[in-house]
Amino acid sequence: MRKLAPIAVILAFASSPAAADELRDKAAAAFKPLPSTIPAVKGNTITKDKIELGKALYFDTRLSASGVFSCNSCHNLATGGDDNLETSIGHGWQKGPRNAPTALNAVLNEAQFWDGRAEDLKAQAKGPVQAGVEMANTPENVVATLSSMPQYVVWFKAAFPDDKDPVSFDNMAKAIEAFEATLITPAPFDRYLNGDDAALSAAEKKGLALFIDKGCAGCHGGINVGGHGYYPFGVVEKPGADVLPAGDKGRFAVTKTATDQYVFRAAPLRNIALTAPYFHSGKVWDLKQAVSIMGNAQLGQELSADEVDAIVAFLGSLTGEVPKIELPTLPPESVTTPRPSGEVVKK
Repeated sequence: MRKLAPIAVILAFASSPAAADELRDKAAAAFKPLPSTIPAVKGNTITKDKIELGKALYFDTRLSASGVFSCNSCHNLATGGDDNLETSIGHGWQKGPRNAPTALNAVLNEAQFWDGRAEDLKAQAKGPVQAGVEMANTPENVVATLSSMPQYVVWFKAAFPDDKDPVSFDNMAKAIEAFEATLITPAPFDRYLNGDDAALSAAEKKGLALFIDKGCAGCHGGINVGGHGYYPFGVVEKPGADVLPAGDKGRFAVTKTATDQYVFRAAPLRNIALTAPYFHSGKVWDLKQAVSIMGNAQLGQELSADEVDAIVAFLGSLTGEVPKIELPTLPPESVTTPRPSGEVVKK
């Protein structure tokens, strides 16, 4: 590993007028600003009707067998797009195995879930609905529920006008994906990348310089400051079981490849200051502690308190503006709507 400049040199460099353009050039090479429009998604044309339907579905607890849990339960848009719990609570008050990732900017990730087992948000939307520890429902019961409410039938027809049977499990997932594609949160860092020097404070620029020069951007780069690539948790030094539970072997469960043990998708860091606790285990509540752990585990470096403070300051510049969302008025049930149950309802 190359020898790095001491922090005093880095900080002086980052704050000098001559270095401003150089720092921005480094940042532009490692990151990209958020798009100004809703991102396109593969195989799913985004329309206003589809977005509005997806918003209703995102907040509708009737997608769960119990009628208690919605997408927003674990990916709360009022609390950073997650639930701020170590692991989420689901059907029958069970606790899930991993920390819930944020839904904000998730459309920009390479794949979904910590292990990347869902290729996109359409696939991701289907998983929790059927997972016994989450919403514990079935595709058949979801379709029966939605079809029983006339207003949903109208909305599905408007969102999928070319489909013979618009109320389907696949279309439910596509609508939720369309809504989630709108959850883009432009942040001060984007203004900086787009040329606004005043968008970042001196402390945030110092942290940015460190974030790049220490090697953090090697895994946490790109448009979502992460969300792409799979890496061992413990490239240099494996964390203890208090942070890296031995029973969760990460991507290995998907690929069955020995080298994928304890490998996870790099976490996207946008809005990271809002989404404690951290890591797939949800065992760390302090962002400074999380940065220190990453320095040791991934970079093999004992970061000083000043370095940690500077990097955390930069991470704060990734906190963006959440779109203003008016809660939908959901369709009422009919006499044929399947009733909530503690058990999975089968058609």
